[in-house]
Amino acid sequence: MQVFKFGGASVKDAPAIRNLLRILQLYAGEELVVVISAMGKTTNFLERVLKAYSQQEDTADLVEELMRYHEDILEELLPDDREGKARLATLRAALERKLAEPFSGRYDYEYDQIVSFGELMSTTLISYYLQASGVSNTWLCACELVMTDTTYREGRVDWNLTGDRIRQAVPAALKDHPVVITQGFIGGTDEQTRVTLGREGSDYTAAIFAYCLDAERVTIWKDVPGLLNADPKRFPDAVKIDEIPYQEALELSYYGASVIHPKTLKPLQNKHIPLNVKSFFHPEEAGSMIGDCPLSTNISSFIVKDNQTLLTIFPKDFSFVAEENLSEIFSLFAQYRVRINMMQNSALSFSVCTGTELDRVKDCVQALMPRYKVKYNEQVTLVTIRHYTPEAIRRVTEGRTILLRQTSRTTIQYVLL
Repeated sequence: MQVFKFGGASVKDAPAIRNLLRILQLYAGEELVVVISAMGKTTNFLERVLKAYSQQEDTADLVEELMRYHEDILEELLPDDREGKARLATLRAALERKLAEPFSGRYDYEYDQIVSFGELMSTTLISYYLQASGVSNTWLCACELVMTDTTYREGRVDWNLTGDRIRQAVPAALKDHPVVITQGFIGGTDEQTRVTLGREGSDYTAAIFAYCLDAERVTIWKDVPGLLNADPKRFPDAVKIDEIPYQEALELSYYGASVIHPKTLKPLQNKHIPLNVKSFFHPEEAGSMIGDCPLSTNISSFIVKDNQTLLTIFPKDFSFVAEENLSEIFSLFAQYRVRINMMQNSALSFSVCTGTELDRVKDCVQALMPRYKVKYNEQVTLVTIRHYTPEAIRRVTEGRTILLRQTSRTTIQYVLL
């Protein structure tokens, strides 16, 4: 059994979905669990719907635009098909019922109930199209399989319950059809509400299924030829890394490499399940592999995060930044769910770089203000270089203002203006 994951770019329109069909046909006869994200920029669009809903604005036009996008793709794939449109209409009705309810004031909860419609729509459409095209499959709802707590927008997986449900549902479905279609990014609670796993959480979903099913491997299908040492949009000379060990991939993931979700690798490493990253444009090519292998290259890898905020925190009584200060600061960061991408302390200050939404950061700053003075810079860039060299450093820092630098044996990070 293999687990495939297709992201939004790989299912963004009718030609992309036909390409997904072609890839699955290359694996005809194999048992596949296929995890699919929302189409294209649907998640971003549903965030607009949520914002309008939370502000008690009319959402009818937005819903119409959203549904027209999906219906047009279905029409191009299967002209004049009524059954597929009826299935999409059912989801539209459910979304409209949700939007007709009063806004609860619980933004993260409402986020998960509304934004999750993107994955439900994409998998419903694609499952139906694959069936009509000769790829026999079973559609399963991840909300009933990936069980989490009620930490909305970043659900924590109940591995025991999730494992029981996946091991019961998936093998039974594969007895009837060789392919299972399910959603990335979303799970469910005992209260029968939907919970998302964090942005880009579809990779994590694929790892969850692979771990619970002892899959042979996971393949993430991307618009790049494999695992690259940098974002090719920023670094046109980016090169492919053929294979790296789990530990190195975890380091890259920790620092924010966009090709892999930070939570994805650990469950795979625990069961020695290799992760392939392959091009959905050229599925016959080998791509890259993350697994039990030696580190074969020390090529510099570049990870760039824009739209960061640099906070520098000073005790108002000019005391040293000691354990009790750090304990209080970290507690508030956890309370306001402010993620730390880089941190550094001196005798009298503590600095962090975060990409958390600015509103949440400002709420955290307000909570710090009674005991601390806080300075911050918005719209800074965090650059991480793994296996740095003088030339690599020059490349990213030349002409930039360095606000903060942190160096270890193998990694260097800069906060830049």
